[in-house]
Amino acid sequence: MDRSILELPFYGPEHRALSDAIYDWAATAMPVIDHHDTDNACRRLVAELGKAGFLRYCVPARFGGALEELDSRSLCIARETLAYHDGLADFAFAMQGLGTGAITLAGNPELQQHVLPKVASGEWIAAFALTEPDAGSDVGAMACEARLEGDHYVINGEKTWISNGGIADVYCLFARTGEAPGTRGISAFVVYPDMPGFEIAERLDVIAPHPLARLRFTDMKVPLANRLGAPGEGFKVAMRTLDIFRASVAAAAIGFARRALDEGLAHARTRPMFGHTLADFQITQAKLGDMATDIEAAALLTARAAYKRDVQRQPTTREAAMAKMTATENAQRVIDAAVQMHGGQGVRVGVKVESLYREIRALRIYEGATEVQKLIVARELLKNAG
Repeated sequence: MDRSILELPFYGPEHRALSDAIYDWAATAMPVIDHHDTDNACRRLVAELGKAGFLRYCVPARFGGALEELDSRSLCIARETLAYHDGLADFAFAMQGLGTGAITLAGNPELQQHVLPKVASGEWIAAFALTEPDAGSDVGAMACEARLEGDHYVINGEKTWISNGGIADVYCLFARTGEAPGTRGISAFVVYPDMPGFEIAERLDVIAPHPLARLRFTDMKVPLANRLGAPGEGFKVAMRTLDIFRASVAAAAIGFARRALDEGLAHARTRPMFGHTLADFQITQAKLGDMATDIEAAALLTARAAYKRDVQRQPTTREAAMAKMTATENAQRVIDAAVQMHGGQGVRVGVKVESLYREIRALRIYEGATEVQKLIVARELLKNAG
């Protein structure tokens, strides 16, 4: 795996040390993953990532974390490295941070102390419940309702495509509380699967196996103290959480792409063809050049977004959208090229490039589809133009 980008000034020695540690763990100590049993595989990965100390990068130091506050560059390094080795390992790591990001940002001290140390240690699995059957990119169309009754809320509705749904110990749930129309009337809550009225309505199978579910809430009572932030601020909390982790989605795509390039290089150098190897042909060399350039372009955009947030302390809405859009789209092209180089072997189940092909497809959709990222970039350009 090419990690030369870490030598650029975007990163410090602590980031290079983290990269070395995660790479060594993934290469030598990561448990064997059974992708036919994703629930147990994910549980085991979370436990082992916690034992190794890497989940401490998902929460602040005061709750058992590795750093004083969340560091986007560290999250990106972890995700890229884990994705290079296995998509489910990246998933297990990422959801611990995304699933509790809203608690880190807006939870009261009691909630933070109750949840975050367990997530950092790998004792608990976290989930982020925002999407609904009719409200994906259009969050303002959310229908799940939370009605205040005295010292608790009563929640009714559904969520779907929820990562870790069915195995999570804690969920950050977003529901309409009605303070204003659209996104200004949404609040965030911490809920647990043993609350009466919480139901796993359906488990969802997707192109790259991950634990996913549709959730149903029927008159579920949630204490007032479990609300995250003020009433009606849930959308802001959700967007702030996604802004932290969106660049890390780009990093995961880069990890997949780097692995595809390495697999393509290895295959091209050894595959006999017409008295030569596949790598001897200029058409193959041109494709390898395109693949490498696509990866480095995405890596630089991702590094810029993370650095701007961590060091310059500036909003990164535009930069993170550019990184996410470019990295996922470029990775799709790189992986497709690697599959093509492998010929028939490239679509055989169990071959690495075949699994990468399935893994990358979802990244172009979740946490903001490519089309939405383009709109975000354009909106920011128009806003800055006055």
